[in-house]
Amino acid sequence: MKVIISGGGTGGHIFPAVSIANAIRLAKPDTEFLFIGANGRMEMEKVPAEGYKIIGLPVRGFIRPLFHPGNIAVLFDLWKSIREAKRIIRDFNPDVAVGVGGYASAAALKAAHALGVPYVLQEQNGFAGVTNQKLARNARKICVAYPGMERFFPAERLVLTGNPVRQKLLECTVTPEEARKNFGLDPERKTIFITGGSLGARSVNNSIAAGLKKFEEEGIQVLWQTGKADGDKWEKAVAAADAKLVHPTVFVSDMAQAYRAADVVISRAGAGGVNEVCLLGKASILVPLPTAAEDHQTANARVLSANNAAILCPDSEAPQRLVDEAIALVNDPQRIALFEKNAKLLGRFGAADTIAKIVIEEANKK
Repeated sequence: MKVIISGGGTGGHIFPAVSIANAIRLAKPDTEFLFIGANGRMEMEKVPAEGYKIIGLPVRGFIRPLFHPGNIAVLFDLWKSIREAKRIIRDFNPDVAVGVGGYASAAALKAAHALGVPYVLQEQNGFAGVTNQKLARNARKICVAYPGMERFFPAERLVLTGNPVRQKLLECTVTPEEARKNFGLDPERKTIFITGGSLGARSVNNSIAAGLKKFEEEGIQVLWQTGKADGDKWEKAVAAADAKLVHPTVFVSDMAQAYRAADVVISRAGAGGVNEVCLLGKASILVPLPTAAEDHQTANARVLSANNAAILCPDSEAPQRLVDEAIALVNDPQRIALFEKNAKLLGRFGAADTIAKIVIEEANKK
């Protein structure tokens, strides 16, 4: 069997894509894979690191507003990408294609459909983007993470699978105390883990920096993944505030242990992060990125907040609310327990295996 997997741009697209490939390989070890990504995006580095071959396309995102003159060049790159994707698909001759979202997914799936290759779509968010809504018209199956997605997609082709997650996160068996020790933290102290992704989240970081002394006064320790952007700035802010309980780091390589160490997680509300706090059953405060397409991060966070599984803190309110909300939550064990219980109820285990089974079935039909 030959499978093309397309998409990327963020870890929220890349890690599910790799998880799906791993699950297919486990079920059918002789499967050949080819990933299609976007040149210059993180999938071109991350996918080969997982042992899979990837080819990049010159595709890129549209500039907002859509009538921006620069979008003429973007459309030209999309046309080139579809043409290049057709050549790749003819050469590889796949039995099935999978789209996980991201710039490259649209070009690859349009090319696949034009050449008669069936494809499966995976929508990770609670609010489907315009591109995936259009791609769904020709998809054999649409795998979704949340109920109620028939408002975006044909109901008869929807499968509620959940989002695949990095297997390492689920396999980690260290205790919270051991995880804290491994990060050089006090194993017995209440702990908050803050993550804005590999590049950081500026508004979240600004809000945390403004409240550093409050963490110190409350005796709460913080593992703060600041991201690469302005990493030195946040370290200097911690030193200036003499906040000895706040531990900034540009990058956390072992996210499994970081989650285990935390009583409370502060995160953006991308599909990947939301899925992880659900599957791991973590109490969280979600700060949606306001510029995300179709405001899908707010939709993701709203699913959890509506089910008493997280606090939704709008980005615009973070400077006033975020630190106080975090301190109040970490000091409220009953609310933490409620959030943990309800978050786990929203998590769907085995998503990668379910999607792999669907992909194999569609390949067999062809």
